[in-house]
Amino acid sequence: MELITFLIIGALAGFAAGLFGVGGGTIIVPLLFIVFTQMGYSPDSIMHLALGTSLATIIVTSISSLMAHNKKGAVMWPVFKNLTPGLAIGCFLGAGIAGQISGLYLQLIVGVFLLWVAYKMFMGGKKKANSDAGNVHIALPSKPKQLAAGAGIGIASAIFGIGGGSLTVPYLTRYGVVMQKAVGTSAACGLPIAIAGALGFMFFGMQAQVDVPNTIGFVHIYAFLGISIMSFFTAKLGAKVAHALSPQLLKKCFAILLTVVGCYFLYKGLL
Repeated sequence: MELITFLIIGALAGFAAGLFGVGGGTIIVPLLFIVFTQMGYSPDSIMHLALGTSLATIIVTSISSLMAHNKKGAVMWPVFKNLTPGLAIGCFLGAGIAGQISGLYLQLIVGVFLLWVAYKMFMGGKKKANSDAGNVHIALPSKPKQLAAGAGIGIASAIFGIGGGSLTVPYLTRYGVVMQKAVGTSAACGLPIAIAGALGFMFFGMQAQVDVPNTIGFVHIYAFLGISIMSFFTAKLGAKVAHALSPQLLKKCFAILLTVVGCYFLYKGLL
């Protein structure tokens, strides 16, 4: 029965990710939080489990996304190489930081983050990237600065349980990288973030001796399998539906959903 529940979550998360063009983490974390709460898991571990499991599932979806973007030549591999060490180290350490934060405070932090993402989606890309900024070597900062930026994105990604797209894309477009390449490179960056984050939540979760069945540290195995399998297929379906609808309407609908979920987290955290 648990596996069926997680398959349904995976189907919803994958469809929503494809439909709204965002990483599955913003959908998976709230859904897992609700399901784990209903399963009666310890309130101190629920948010950590949702974040760790979300990052683990992003490993699968990011590979699919990376391959699709690479076929279109949208991945800037030199930038990926510069950001990856910082992303991986930052995300692993971020899992350790998240492990030290109480479940209550994590709820509040993620709630505020979701409201921020919703606000950004409501405002909708007013700042356009420079269309002729193809030469990323000139537009982007030095390698050490990219490494530092990667570390910051990695830490935040672990705490929010996301693949980093909400942070990597704005970082790249800020320096004039065209949107298509920013999204493609961000998709590639999601892989080291997800791997390091999942390993971090496993490691620090085992140190905390989490007493929840079917888990390795803060990663729920059944949830990982169910969500990964279904989201891989339904993301493509969501993307097809998205092309038949208005992008602006979709973004606003998703922003409303994130606002409701963000307020729910804040309400539960402050209750």
